[in-house]
Amino acid sequence: MPHDPLADVSTAAMKERGGSRVAPRAVPALTVVSHPVPRRVGERLLLDAVVAGRTLALSRNAPDFAKPGSSLGLPLADPFVSRKPLELSALPDGGVRLTVPEDGTHVVAAGVLLQGARDFGPAELMDGVALELSGRVVLLLHTVELDGEGMADTPGMVGESAGLRRLRKHIERVADLDVSVLIRGETGTGKELVAQAIHRLSPRREERFVSVNLGAIPKELAAAELFGSRKGAYSGATQDREGFFRAAHGGTLFLDEVGEAPPEVQVMLLRVLETGELYPVGASQPVTVDVRLIAATDAHLEDQIRDGRFKAPLLHRLAGYDLRVPALRERREDVGRLFFHFAREELAALGEAARLDTEDPHAEPWLPAALASRLVRAAWPGNIRQLRNLTRQLVIGSRGQARLQVDPQLDEALGAAASGAVAPARDPAAMPAGAPEAREVAVPRRKPSQVTEAELLAALRASAWDLKATADALGIPRPSVYDLIERSPNLRTAGDLGADEITRCFEACGGDLDAMVRTLEVSKRALGRRLKELGLTAKGT
Repeated sequence: MPHDPLADVSTAAMKERGGSRVAPRAVPALTVVSHPVPRRVGERLLLDAVVAGRTLALSRNAPDFAKPGSSLGLPLADPFVSRKPLELSALPDGGVRLTVPEDGTHVVAAGVLLQGARDFGPAELMDGVALELSGRVVLLLHTVELDGEGMADTPGMVGESAGLRRLRKHIERVADLDVSVLIRGETGTGKELVAQAIHRLSPRREERFVSVNLGAIPKELAAAELFGSRKGAYSGATQDREGFFRAAHGGTLFLDEVGEAPPEVQVMLLRVLETGELYPVGASQPVTVDVRLIAATDAHLEDQIRDGRFKAPLLHRLAGYDLRVPALRERREDVGRLFFHFAREELAALGEAARLDTEDPHAEPWLPAALASRLVRAAWPGNIRQLRNLTRQLVIGSRGQARLQVDPQLDEALGAAASGAVAPARDPAAMPAGAPEAREVAVPRRKPSQVTEAELLAALRASAWDLKATADALGIPRPSVYDLIERSPNLRTAGDLGADEITRCFEACGGDLDAMVRTLEVSKRALGRRLKELGLTAKGT
């Protein structure tokens, strides 16, 4: 990776490539979150008339909703929405007044029945207000930023929110350059998806995209995994190891959770970024590599620098261009589209995709309005990953039903998503005698190829590296877990561990097997067998 002067270009300077920036225009809008005809989800009505001081009448027959960027639209056309219109008008502070006529459409806002007039201030519009119409159609009343630039969808990125549109623009600006990129965002926001999009739009698109989760690599092996090693460089190194940098030669290397890099690895990363050369562990001569580096983190690296846990020069090198992926709660208008996108994938796997193909506006909505309203109002601490997992549970838990069902267990999960908390585990023994037991939601049987490395690692950690529990959580056969671990460059089995590493860990953990499992991240049962082979007796075996 020879030094490129572009690597020193700051984010601020890079933004100038897009020319002078016009301040976006903010207008209130209504976006379809749920509709009896699923393809209508995501359609939008800009309330320009309200901004201009006119009253807008919203009924079954008018006005038209259209996909963003399209000039062709249709009215809501739901037969249960009244012909007697709701009225939306402007407030002096930039808010919107919604007036519900008597004997008109039944409207529920954020779970509260509306009667007469209700004012929504600018702050509420920024956050978004879910409106349930006649218990069938759900609209989000919110603010939209219009910047005059029509952006095509980036593959894999679903939605039209302002935050996502800005992210797409940044991807297009930097993709064709060889500058390093730092992607920031909360867990579950889709940072690897952004990295893949940058790679696909870059001149390196025909070369390899190698993804590495630094948080999943034991600190003792991080240098060898990244930069390679020579045979005999350390105990257990029975052959030369290529390393991820050389595996990505000519292509793109994505380093997720870069804030987890050990100090010695940070020094080596900085050298590679500055010189394009690396030293495999145990080697005396450098190796030249040509790699486009993209890193990601959910940590605040500036805080880590102040605490002495991250090196400032490395951050400056990694952040040749700095991107932020918005949290899901910042893009509520995308929740409906994302939900139906994931639902269609799950239904297709079950052979029930036709459930979302209805064109009959009289049909009972597959997604109940109250549930759609809860989804769009949720805080989503786990972001898109959490929404996808909950969608899967809802779909599987409602197999064979005309519409989605929410049992008590999923109701708890929805409540946790709404509050930003983690749903408490259920203790059947603590339930009062005679209380109805919640129906257990089966985990869908999936193809192992559908399981991403991130999902596999999350399931392994959540199951304390119990492979059967992991298989059940992922909905795949247990042997497939072994295959996925074997194929993953970032995961190991107990058989991959050297005797020295096991012994050091045994001593550091005071012989506590559970602590060793958490440290080494391998199967407890398999690690117990290795300990017996080495003549070590651990606690908890």
